[in-house]
Amino acid sequence: MTSIGTHRDLIARLPKVELHLHLDGSLRPATALELGSARGVFGPHITPAVVTSRLRAPMPCRDQAELLAAFELPLAILQDAEALERVAAELVEDIADDGTIYAEVRWAPALHVRGGLTVRQVIDAVASGTKAGLARVRRGGRGMEVRLIVVAIRSHAPADNEAVARVAVAAAGAGVVGFDLAGPEAAYPDPLEHRRAFAIARAGGLGLSVHAGEWGGAAQVRRALALDPRRIAHGAPAADDPALMAELTRRGVTLDLCPSSNWQAGLVARLADHPLPRLLRAGVPVTLSTDDRTVSDLTLPLEYARALDPLGLSVGELWGVDRHAVDAAFLDGEPVVRDRLRIMFDAFAAGEPALAGG
Repeated sequence: MTSIGTHRDLIARLPKVELHLHLDGSLRPATALELGSARGVFGPHITPAVVTSRLRAPMPCRDQAELLAAFELPLAILQDAEALERVAAELVEDIADDGTIYAEVRWAPALHVRGGLTVRQVIDAVASGTKAGLARVRRGGRGMEVRLIVVAIRSHAPADNEAVARVAVAAAGAGVVGFDLAGPEAAYPDPLEHRRAFAIARAGGLGLSVHAGEWGGAAQVRRALALDPRRIAHGAPAADDPALMAELTRRGVTLDLCPSSNWQAGLVARLADHPLPRLLRAGVPVTLSTDDRTVSDLTLPLEYARALDPLGLSVGELWGVDRHAVDAAFLDGEPVVRDRLRIMFDAFAAGEPALAGG
């Protein structure tokens, strides 16, 4: 029996943490059909199959640009508070079904203002939906915490991203804990153009993340380090540069890896070629996430199963990656929450024969 079959039950029961998850890449197709139809996004003869196909990127894609095209439909739909609140609430329920007990959901508020919302109103709508989803999950008897990461876009003007950073800092009370940079890396390769936005976010107490390495190899990951982030979203090509791996380890910078998404984006020819095992065994801090549930047709348990087979992690290594995510979470301002998660994880491991002592 494969590792997937052998360890399916354990993976389902694991308390899981997901730190690299995009809201607009994780819409339920049925919800997209309903919301898009009500908002005139679709013609009268749209079918569920067509909607689903537009929400999912090819496997594999030719490049990152083809992957990003799958976000065009979600962005067309998510331009009002009602839609944002609904998809945020549903995403919380979906990740709870994965057995996830802590998640950080990220999205770019500046991409959702075409309908007249302000950046702060976009953040408040997602925060409200997140709160509603958590209430439903908790009424069902499941404990869970969700926080938010505001994303700036590489192709936007630095001054615009500085404004987004100021609003993100002001929204910390609404659950915003982090600030990130994402978007078309090949066309806009230099993250330092947005150094002032990151300085604002850092001064405001937000955890810093940078998307890097979806294009341009290890050099792009090293470039991102100039912003002194706590975490790098993706960053897998660092495995090709031993000196860079050593620097990541020394500085304690975590790579929020998404192997299936990287395979889909053409970063590796086969999923089995993803460097997650090499990075982990070299001592680089890593976490494991889906990136985009719908775009990649993926759940976190499936991504965990793939880490075992075909990637070849041991159960103990997978548990270590999962457990590290608690420490890497942007919870510096909430030590009680982090300590509670640590206690839950350690108690689970102590009572699980496959993990005891690991």
